[in-house]
Amino acid sequence: MTGSVNIMPKSSMHQTSGPHVVALVYDGLCTFEFGIAYEVFGLDRPELGEGWYRFSVAGVEPGPLRAAGGLTVSVDYGLGVLETADLVVVPGWRGISEPVPAPLIEALQAAHHRGARIISLCSGVAVLAAAGLLHGRRATTHWRYVEAIAEVYPETDFDADVLYMDEGNTLTAAGSAAGIDLCLHVVRGDFGVEAANSVARRLVVPPHREGGQAQFIASPVPREREELRLGPLIEWMRKRLFEEQPIRMLAERAGMSMRTFQRRFEAATGDSAGEWLVKERLRLARDLLEKQVSASLDDIAIACGFGTQATLRHHFRKRLGTSPAAYRKTFGQQEAGRREGG
Repeated sequence: MTGSVNIMPKSSMHQTSGPHVVALVYDGLCTFEFGIAYEVFGLDRPELGEGWYRFSVAGVEPGPLRAAGGLTVSVDYGLGVLETADLVVVPGWRGISEPVPAPLIEALQAAHHRGARIISLCSGVAVLAAAGLLHGRRATTHWRYVEAIAEVYPETDFDADVLYMDEGNTLTAAGSAAGIDLCLHVVRGDFGVEAANSVARRLVVPPHREGGQAQFIASPVPREREELRLGPLIEWMRKRLFEEQPIRMLAERAGMSMRTFQRRFEAATGDSAGEWLVKERLRLARDLLEKQVSASLDDIAIACGFGTQATLRHHFRKRLGTSPAAYRKTFGQQEAGRREGG
């Protein structure tokens, strides 16, 4: 048994005037990735104002179109709607090696040349690569596709160890759920931290996972006994990120030898204690840069436990590919403007 779905443009019940987002629909549609695009960019969000995204759907081929899950989809618009798109979302493609229709390639190239941003989710990266939009750039996709697509497009630097990649006007996400992280990243850049957090709350997902985070961690599920034993210590560590936390001292608090502590901490969290501390300090630094727009970088470095602005910059460059100042400009600027104006 199959179901039929008519994918309509965004309801006129709440008119918006913001960036025009167009999601592609095609025969063999990956419904999960399409759903991500609609949930983030397509739902009415009157609480976020009149400047929120406008959302349309473009059919790559004439309908009705088949979709994963036994659905049949009909769409009101064709590729012509890309002519007014500010942001184009390509859900996971129907096959990493499946050919991409020439009209779609031409429409994406025209939109890209006009200045639209093009996003791929999961295997949708194959469409961007076929259109030549990733030549000489970095990109990612689901880890199981990277080797195959890298052979076909050696001029693109594919990275299997990140959740998403932002190259300005081309953005690519890894496995399916990483599409949520990338779309929230776009919202953060377009509308600021609070808007992205609002969308994340509606989705019941974490508001931010950094793009450089690994797609998967090859470690066992933590045993309940270890979680119970290390849980209070981890909370203690999280509340004292501004303090030095040498491994020897942490092991003593846990009542373990250093060797046992290091082994069990990694089994419980997926990271060594040192790596965990760096990630938590970066998380706190991002939060302070976003919300405390008047705080100096020196003060933030001390509050996060990095000690100096130079060390803070080092970890931002290494882990996030940007500087603290650039991060604040991108994600804290709108908040700063509201405070200055209010």
